[in-house]
Amino acid sequence: MALTAAFGLRAEGYQVNTLSTRQTGMGHTGVAMKLGAESQFFNPGALAFGHKTFELSGSVAAISAHATATHQGTDYKTDNDISTPMNVSTAWRILDGFYGGVSFYTPYGSAINWGEHWPGAVLNQKVTIKMFTVQPTLSYRLLPNLSVGAGLMVSWGSVDLYKGLLGGQSLNRLMGALGMPPESMYAPDATPASVNLNGSSKLALGYNVGALWEINRRWSVGVSFRSKMTMTVEKGNASVSYSGAAESMLSPVLDNLNHTNFRASLPCPYVLTGGVAYKPVDNLTLAFDLQLNGWGTYKYLDIEFAGLSAFDQHLEKNYHNALTYHLGAQWGVTGRLDLRAGLMIDSSPCDKNFYNPETPGQTRIEPSVGLSFRPVDNLSVDFAFMYVHGCGIKNATGQYDDLVYKIAANQNPALPGVLGLTPTGTFTADYKVHAFIPALGISYAF
Repeated sequence: MALTAAFGLRAEGYQVNTLSTRQTGMGHTGVAMKLGAESQFFNPGALAFGHKTFELSGSVAAISAHATATHQGTDYKTDNDISTPMNVSTAWRILDGFYGGVSFYTPYGSAINWGEHWPGAVLNQKVTIKMFTVQPTLSYRLLPNLSVGAGLMVSWGSVDLYKGLLGGQSLNRLMGALGMPPESMYAPDATPASVNLNGSSKLALGYNVGALWEINRRWSVGVSFRSKMTMTVEKGNASVSYSGAAESMLSPVLDNLNHTNFRASLPCPYVLTGGVAYKPVDNLTLAFDLQLNGWGTYKYLDIEFAGLSAFDQHLEKNYHNALTYHLGAQWGVTGRLDLRAGLMIDSSPCDKNFYNPETPGQTRIEPSVGLSFRPVDNLSVDFAFMYVHGCGIKNATGQYDDLVYKIAANQNPALPGVLGLTPTGTFTADYKVHAFIPALGISYAF
């Protein structure tokens, strides 16, 4: 019953804010700026301010993230693979003031690995989330200083998750009561049984709209709205693995999961962004964006198992909306070199009383730097680096159904009380996170 608890992925942990190397160097600002083809993600309305016939750009970031959970005085650290969010965009002039484009990007994604055996394995061992979006876009300049645009977001993705089904300490109590020898007992951090849940989502549709108003040659303001989407896995696969001596006792109960599919949905919230850009002098741009992430729509998570309704779950989440603040600056040193700096503050929408360590949710402070170099006309090579500092969270508690309690109750209804077992277990820890994010981009236009 406990296997579904890990589907509630933490908010800012799987929303990607590194989808342009140039803008990553400016704290991922951009809603009030003219970014050419990359405007399709930040503000489709700004695309119509292009002055090139054709543009192609690409960016990729390498996220090296690290998390630590401190439980009962012991630190447990993640061993994560590198995540690589990306953006490839192309745009072209259809008519004067009327542009079209197509962009491919990864707006959500996550990867974390706590290992198979640790005290929080009943909440999560390892998870990989991937989401991809293709967005065709049209943008039109209504007035010389005002443009609007819209894009259709076509998204798909996948989930691959591992978690413990029960803990070794509570299972040891049951095994002792059933007369199993001491040598068969589990170490305190051992995970007797684990489950892997994986599946691909069906296509989800959404929209991205925006407008840019150039007040004068110094000031511009912009607004964009990306709609909510729901990624749904219709027929995911579950598989159970065992360690130690308890397989013969557990397999009659858990092996049923190897013969069924599950259905689950994960929300991708709406994002409303407003911003302003200011040029105090011709070669210096300052930008500020305020981003509202609509996580308040994520109140619960339902998991359904085909033919095994006893395993179905209705999990309360009770997220709240959260803000992200972006501040950036760009200085054109020469006609071929730009320098950038920025700061992003990403506030968490998570409740520490409903916590799960898939991607530990906490407010994050993210400074960045970057540069662009144009070795020849029309070609730009971009570099950026962002550091993510999590502000930490203490006494964060995750809850899970204790499957050992149910197994013991099936043996003898009085046995759980004798052994001191409870239907619901908790895992409490202090969490810290940090990440290093280098990024590389290139663009060509004529």
